[in-house]
Amino acid sequence: MTRPGLRRTLGALLAAAALAAVANVADAKTLRWSSQGDYLTADPMAQNELLTNSINGQVYESLVERGKNLEILPALAESWKQMSPTVWVFNLRKGVKFHDGSDFTADDVVFSIKRLQGKTSNFRVYGNAVGEPRKIDPYTVELTTPVPNPVMLEMLANSLFMMSKSWCEKNNAVNTQDFTNEKEAYTARNANGTGPFILVSREPDVKSTFKKNPNWWGLKEGRFDGNVDEILYQPIKQDNTRVSALLTGELDFVLDPPPQDLDRLKQDKSVKVYEGRENRIIFLQMDQARDELLYSNVKGKNPFKDLRVRKAFYQAIDIEAIHRSVMRGLSVPTAINLPNPEKAGIPKSMDKRYPYDPAAAKKLLAEAGYPNGFEVQLDCPNNRYINDEKICVAVAGMLAKVGVTIKVNAIPRAQYFPKAQRLDVSFCMLGWGGATTDAIFTLQPVLHSRNDKGDGDYNWGAYKDADFDAMIDSAKGDTDPKHRQETIDKAMQYFHDHVYMIPLHLQVIPWASRSNVEVIHRADNWLQTTWIKIK
Repeated sequence: MTRPGLRRTLGALLAAAALAAVANVADAKTLRWSSQGDYLTADPMAQNELLTNSINGQVYESLVERGKNLEILPALAESWKQMSPTVWVFNLRKGVKFHDGSDFTADDVVFSIKRLQGKTSNFRVYGNAVGEPRKIDPYTVELTTPVPNPVMLEMLANSLFMMSKSWCEKNNAVNTQDFTNEKEAYTARNANGTGPFILVSREPDVKSTFKKNPNWWGLKEGRFDGNVDEILYQPIKQDNTRVSALLTGELDFVLDPPPQDLDRLKQDKSVKVYEGRENRIIFLQMDQARDELLYSNVKGKNPFKDLRVRKAFYQAIDIEAIHRSVMRGLSVPTAINLPNPEKAGIPKSMDKRYPYDPAAAKKLLAEAGYPNGFEVQLDCPNNRYINDEKICVAVAGMLAKVGVTIKVNAIPRAQYFPKAQRLDVSFCMLGWGGATTDAIFTLQPVLHSRNDKGDGDYNWGAYKDADFDAMIDSAKGDTDPKHRQETIDKAMQYFHDHVYMIPLHLQVIPWASRSNVEVIHRADNWLQTTWIKIK
């Protein structure tokens, strides 16, 4: 080739490269999104809370993960095999790097599972259930479970994230941040995962910034089919401000548009609304452990230890009024304290609430020795669930009609969860859900009695019932699907009969985005950024 010809060829190649670079930059987009509260911590084991898990889930990864239809997919483990009822072997993906450039190996898996099992881990119930980890070689790990685990893969996909052993050791983070006692930790604001996005900065309750990981293993596997290369997450508590920012184009996506604004948003052509039912139950808990409530005018005894009082509270709540007026129809009243009773296999015949009956409630209170009612505080988050504070205020008004005076203490989620997890409550709200609909994911961490293995960590009423626990423990390791379901059904009926908690409704989750934004709306309320396309 002549020298002028070579120059022309090189010039054309350089021009093409420049155009490609411009095209890539033009295609790369920043996602600006919001919800009413911030994620609680960047430590992926400190708080089992959905928003926290989903944001940390852009940075950290599990051995297996959920796909667009909530199916189980290989992630940091390429394959696995069940060797016996209690022994599983996982073959790890080779060539995976943490964000600091270090290799992901079996040592990190063993370390992470041990960390998940620790006292301050909010995932210890699942960490213990997936068993004792053992390194076979640098890319093979064996897990031996205490009993057969019929939902092993679902459990591993349940935000059981893998961390770097060397990074945690270097930064004094071998143990999980003690969020319950509001302890600060390096991992609360810093992260080092293997995932598709890198945490750049975290300013709690202000803003968090993430950038695309150019070395993510999933790029070669075709797992990144969106075009977002930067994430700006900004919590905005005020409903009007959040919605206005979406309408003016300052935000691309809102996770929790208020029900009262949905009709207005649907009529705006610049906005898209996504609707669907979430796998989430909203319910109330009552302290049934203390001999005297912390926040009540009843002294020397605990009214909630009496089934008649618990049932009176249940029957004083007009759930249809909450559904109609507070939730604007965006809820599904239920009697079953599970995130998705139907998919959990519970017969529809069991889904019958105690009827709303203020007269019956008054009679029960009188029989229990409280003809004039009593006073008690109801603790609630004010930026976690859809209309959470409004639900609590409505419940207070309904209980007032049967003589019970409720003081509503509605506080931000960052203060609420540590308070409730310390059992510094007498009467409180919780929501529970996620991708997995199997009943054991609620029975074990929420409904079981509290112990040192993580069972009952979210049983903030702290009741104890050996017969009920035995049913849950039986279902835990039962590999006979029919017998296991019968045990679960029996346990849920027993729970209903004893009114250990008061189920309210299943949450419906509308999302809203700008019309040029495409997202995948999943029933676990998880926004996966790798799938988002911004035009």
